[in-house]
Amino acid sequence: MAVRKRKKKKKKDLQRRKPCPFCLDPTLDIDYKNVEVLSRFVSEKGKIVPRRNSGVCAKHQRRLAKEIKRARFLALIPYIVYTYR
Repeated sequence: MAVRKRKKKKKKDLQRRKPCPFCLDPTLDIDYKNVEVLSRFVSEKGKIVPRRNSGVCAKHQRRLAKEIKRARFLALIPYIVYTYR
């Protein structure tokens, strides 16, 4: 029987996570009426940007998602953005 050799996993270059902008600046408020702040965490297609890309901590990501959905319901932010080819 042939013995399989295990490949050693290479360690990825350890990069520092971006600090959460809401933890750094407590005056920056997550609110459905603050569309400028919310639009920074929504992609061009209208999707909510994930934590690993935005650098937001778990607590603030949950709150951010809730406020984005509230703003969408009140038509302050579009659900989807149409792009014509």
